[in-house]
Amino acid sequence: MFRGTFTALVTPFRDGGVDVVAFEKLIERQIVAGINGIVAVGTTGESPTLSPDEREQVIRLAVEIADGRCQVLAGTGSYSTREAIGATSAAEKFGVDGALIVAPYYNKPSQEGLFRHFQAIARATALPIMLYNIPGRCGVDINTDTVERLAYDCGNVVSIKEASGSVDRVSELRVRMPEAFTILSGDDGLTLPFLAAGAVGVVSVASNLLPAEVCELVNAFRRGDVAAAQQLHRRLGAIFKDLFIEPNPVPVKRALEWAGEMTSEVRLPLCEMTAANEARLRKTLDALEAAV
Repeated sequence: MFRGTFTALVTPFRDGGVDVVAFEKLIERQIVAGINGIVAVGTTGESPTLSPDEREQVIRLAVEIADGRCQVLAGTGSYSTREAIGATSAAEKFGVDGALIVAPYYNKPSQEGLFRHFQAIARATALPIMLYNIPGRCGVDINTDTVERLAYDCGNVVSIKEASGSVDRVSELRVRMPEAFTILSGDDGLTLPFLAAGAVGVVSVASNLLPAEVCELVNAFRRGDVAAAQQLHRRLGAIFKDLFIEPNPVPVKRALEWAGEMTSEVRLPLCEMTAANEARLRKTLDALEAAV
């Protein structure tokens, strides 16, 4: 169901509110570059800091702007199963193509609790669901047994964004999941090794800034041009790393501001980059531009 390059969209802000003009420009750039899909109000979109009305606004805008030209997923995860069901049901009414649902954070449910959480959401919607496993942020891992249970118990649990950092895990998932179940990298820097282990794409932060390049890395590998994919992986390696030298999406928003796409405004508890890290990011971007 979900294959290729999906951009985990930032949410542009201006003077404290959502910058609709910048958001439309951002999505149009993604589509022109050949993106397969976009994710609205994911964690890269600072979803925990958006009001319910803003989350609805951003999802509606994403669907309207995309206008069927790429897939649109909504980030509808929560540490509350009831809230996640409500958000997913609302997104379904807005016309999204699927839901990206992060593991419940902070409360560290058991594997049985995780299974029941995702099962309850899946049973409450007809949307295809992409699980989001990021134990380093959530404090809990959706282990492979639980993913397998969900894939076979819930027909609409069809994919996973895997951000555990483990190539071995991707290999194990590929062996144990149904053939139609897709695995996407949740880390830009691990996209190539994850593809080699059985993933079929990436949910990318870097593609906010470099959509054509990230698309081409994935497309090159998928068409069998491994050398081209390796070359892009090496060229983009430094920026993949430096977009995370401070909490996401602070660095990518700063880079987008330098590119004239939007302000670098974020919401507390996020704040602006330090001068030293800003200089490092600027140097990496200059070197990338010089290498083109």
